[in-house]
This record gives sequence, structure tokens and C-alpha cells, in this order.
Amino acid sequence: MLKQSLKMKDNKIVDNVLDLVGNTPLVRLHKVTENLTGNFYGKLESFNPGDSVKDRIAKYIIDKAEEEGILKPGGTIIETTSGNTGFSLAMLGAVRGYKVILAVKDKATEDKINMLKALGAKVYVCPSDVAADDPRSYYSVAKRLHEENPGSLYVNQYFNQNNIKAHYFSSGKEIWEQTDGKVTHVIACAATGGTISGIARYLKEKNPEIQILGVDAYGSVLKKYHETGEFDPNEIYSYRIEGLGKNLIPGATDFEKIDYFMKVTDENAAYKARELALKEGIFAGYTSGAALEAAHLYDKAGFFDKDSQVVLIFPDSGSRYMGKMYSDKWMIEQGFTKFIDNEEERNVEFIK
Repeated sequence: MLKQSLKMKDNKIVDNVLDLVGNTPLVRLHKVTENLTGNFYGKLESFNPGDSVKDRIAKYIIDKAEEEGILKPGGTIIETTSGNTGFSLAMLGAVRGYKVILAVKDKATEDKINMLKALGAKVYVCPSDVAADDPRSYYSVAKRLHEENPGSLYVNQYFNQNNIKAHYFSSGKEIWEQTDGKVTHVIACAATGGTISGIARYLKEKNPEIQILGVDAYGSVLKKYHETGEFDPNEIYSYRIEGLGKNLIPGATDFEKIDYFMKVTDENAAYKARELALKEGIFAGYTSGAALEAAHLYDKAGFFDKDSQVVLIFPDSGSRYMGKMYSDKWMIEQGFTKFIDNEEERNVEFIK
């Protein structure tokens, strides 16, 4: 039986919410993986105070910027984000007194944007279906804002090596210790690549035989680039999953440490997120559904045996997706209707 970590296991009072970053639980999965070969565990990053894995990089990167004198007291933090990194930076800015300016894609949910605003961040919403070098892209907008705010810190998570280091020193170490070094596979979604790369570097130093299994989206260039070294713009098209895949090659992805990539569909990832909630009571985000869907695909491809100890990274909470895959209306609008046979089977009944 693998060890389970407990948040605040010593019950000490912490100085502020940032002291709660990391040491997230590892939970055995049962029903959602009962037909798969091996043993499966979910690492619940929603237990971070900002409800996502991005708390780790926000704290680590800002700590380093402060230590190096790059970020001054009362300064400005600027970043591109699908929502989670922005929330983590806004939370940190609220605690430490920084102004936070964020460029987000228009596929970020209204709930996510409202959360960013609630923490005091200034938000610029940018179109998703433009090239990375288009002046309207959230990359270009963030760079422009950085130029317009002298002395600001542009976090630039897609190319910041501290993104990888944050997970090397935290997530990778935690997984190794929580599994008593028995982990055989890690399944993680890739966007900036910091999470999967940091975990991969740490675990492969401990045991080079551990397989790091990436998850990519249809419409993203990462899988093909990993396999061929070629950036193929023909791979790029719009998709619905937030925080997964990319239309550029992130410098914060260590492709050499990732063994394979598996692509998942928007539809099946959405179903798997809902299944995770219904069968395990784990209310997780869209990319968590993508990781679970990838686990099924990797199992079908013969990656696991009965002794496999497989850790799935569940990056955030389902609370940020109430307008997406947890909304029956949204699911039906996308044509994702396999989860429901007819109106009468839905769980809400209105008394008139």
C-alpha cells in the first residue's frame, strides 16, 4: 500500500496561504480504472490553495525573482495564462502587494476570468484562433504590456526554466516519496511543459526506467514535434480543452525526458472528467479528464502490466469548468451527448 500524503498533517498555523503550496495528496483510483491493467493513483493538485498545480510555479518563479532583485516591492507581474497560472499569480500578488496584469485566451471560462478579477488582476482577453506571433495573440499582448510597464516582471512560463525547476524540487520529489520509489509511470498533460518536464527530470534521476507519458490535444503541435523534431503548422486548429497542448514549441518542455505522447479528444476528455466526479468523487478539471482518457488509451496500447504503479497528474479543480463540461447545456451545444440518453434521465427535476 503506497503512502498517502496529508495536507497540514502537523496541524500547525501557517503564516499565509502561500505556505500551503505543495504536498498535495496521492489518491488511489478504483472505479475509473477498474478495467485497466496495473495500479493507478491521482495526484490532486486542486489541494493547493489556488486550486491548481500552477501555484507551484507562481511561488517558485516569484521567489526567485525577488531573490535576484528582478521584482521590486510594489512591482508589476505580467503573464499569459489559460487561467490557472493567472489565478496563482493574482493570489500571490494579493498576498505580497504586487500589481498583476494577465493576457488570457477567449476560451477561458467566464468563471476563470471572474476569479482573476476578484483577486485584483487586470485581464486582457485575446482571441484563441490566431498565430502566436499575431499582435492579438495572448503572447504578443503580454510582451507589449511588459514593454509598456518598465520594471515589470514578465513571467513567460512557456520559456522560463524556473517553471521546470519548480516541479523538479516539489512535484517530482513528492511523487517519489509518496510511492516509496515504486512509481513506474507518470501520466501528465503538457502545455508549457513545466510540470511534466520537472517531474520527469527528478524521477529519471532516481530511476531511468520510469516512463513519462505525455498527453496532447488534437490541434496541438507537441506530439508530432516530440516524434519528428518538426514544427508542423498544419497540425494547428482550434480545440476546446484549456491548459493542454500548444501552437508553438515551449522552451519549458524537456522533450528528451518525455517517453511518449498520446493525443486525446475534447469530447472523451470531457466525459472522463465527469466520470471521475461520478465514480470517484473527485471534482477535477478538463485536463484531469484528459489525463484519465490518456490512461485508458495507454493501457489499450499495452503500456502497463499488473505491477505497474501509475500516477496521473490531476492539475486543477472542476469548479473552474462549471460553464464547460459540467454544464449539460454546454455539452449538448458541443454535440457531446453520449453522457445522456434523454432529458428525463438528468438529475434535476423542477417542481411546478
